[in-house]
Amino acid sequence: MKTIGLIGGMSWESTIPYYRIINEKIKESLGGLHSARIILYSVEFAEIEACQANGEWDRSAEILGDAAVKLESAGADFIVICTNTMHKVAPQIQARISVPIVHIADATADRLEAAGIRKVALLGTRYTMTQDFYRSRLIDRGFEVLIPDAAGVETVNSVIYKELCLGIIKEESRVRFSQIITGLKEQGAEAVILGCTEIGLLVQQENSVLPVFDTTEIHAVRAAELALQD
Repeated sequence: MKTIGLIGGMSWESTIPYYRIINEKIKESLGGLHSARIILYSVEFAEIEACQANGEWDRSAEILGDAAVKLESAGADFIVICTNTMHKVAPQIQARISVPIVHIADATADRLEAAGIRKVALLGTRYTMTQDFYRSRLIDRGFEVLIPDAAGVETVNSVIYKELCLGIIKEESRVRFSQIITGLKEQGAEAVILGCTEIGLLVQQENSVLPVFDTTEIHAVRAAELALQD
């Protein structure tokens, strides 16, 4: 079994499901007392969020690159960045290590393709929804990507940082997300990507009129599958 290197803590609320899902998948596959070989480097999220807010992406790439180097040195066979937004600096991180990064957007695109989805709604941080680093990776795979209007983008972003990253779950926010998803369905979306690893803490399939593709679950399962490959 390969050793998984997790860069977590962005936020730690969503890193916990990664650990659980990976181990559940290993146990499901191997049975008995089997569990995953995992090395976790959990960053200080306030530092990362400050870099995001100030546009200091090179600084955040340096911090996460240092984490990736330490994980590789500790024996990780591949790296999983437990967040969608920070895949903005995945190329800079990859340049510093020799083991591969498992890209969250690629794993999600594979799952969408398998389901026959071509037109998809994307929810995430403001950066993930409005910048090209994530959407272009899906578009290059042939997907049409829809995002909320400006007010919806601000609502989703605010709930992520002011509630979900703090472990706060509000019913009114769940209702608002459901309304935003419904609006995107009316624009022709066939499914919705929960493109922030915290959104799955708030939105489950029963809260959505569209099929839900939770990137936390997709990414964690992909990590477990890769760990089991020869």
